[in-house]
Amino acid sequence: MIFEPTAGLDKKSTALTAARRAADPQLSARLDEIAERGFCIIKDAFSSEQVQLTKTQLAPWLQGKLMGRNNFEGESSERVYALLAKAPVIADMVTHPDVLAIVDALLSPHYLLSAALAINVHPGETSQPFHVDDNEGAMVLPKPRVALGVSAIWALDDFTTTNGATEVVPGSHLWADDREPQQHEIEQVIMPAGSALVFAGSLIHRGGANVSASSRLAVTPQYCMPWLRQIENMVLAVPPSMAQQYSDRVRELLGYSIVEPGFMGYVDGRHPRVLIPND
Repeated sequence: MIFEPTAGLDKKSTALTAARRAADPQLSARLDEIAERGFCIIKDAFSSEQVQLTKTQLAPWLQGKLMGRNNFEGESSERVYALLAKAPVIADMVTHPDVLAIVDALLSPHYLLSAALAINVHPGETSQPFHVDDNEGAMVLPKPRVALGVSAIWALDDFTTTNGATEVVPGSHLWADDREPQQHEIEQVIMPAGSALVFAGSLIHRGGANVSASSRLAVTPQYCMPWLRQIENMVLAVPPSMAQQYSDRVRELLGYSIVEPGFMGYVDGRHPRVLIPND
């Protein structure tokens, strides 16, 4: 099966993506790389000042109290959820234009923010189990198939060969479910702080082992098709009183939106944005 990035989109969206590709060679190259390898890296997506601000806003939540509860979360890793209720700067990641240009091309209009969490991998952490991001709950949607989500992993520390850098299996978004990655097929994602790894939700990947003496911090926003349930219940994680501070785009991604044409997502027969104070 050949992965076609626009296979899940309607004709209008497919035409729009083609026009954007023609106007933006860099976007086109990134989409080609995702089609072939399942991922791309956007370097210097955040400035050093933005990286530092993000780390400052996350610092109160990274005090060693929110450690992982199993080998998937990582018992030597901190995990902070509901980030848009804790660190407003995360909105700049969630809506970064270079990332959303890719998501626009791969997912249907009105896609949602499925999760947004920080992961701080401490020294001594072991490798995660391999997994994909767009089959939460073991849905009966066997691969190969169109990706149902797109994930980004933002490096707030340099990703190195020793500190738990994400490991990907290039091309595995094209595999059938029963194929297991072999050691020679695994690739470490080495990138400087401020970079973003963007990948199809169907790509096999994992967090690597941290054999260094330093922690490795990252933030991962994940996006999903508008008809899929979000991994994190965003309108409870970021209730209307908190969503009030954000742009319309962030609110839409959280789920204060409907799928048009139609009305999927309504509340008591009305658009959910009416629940946001002063909207």
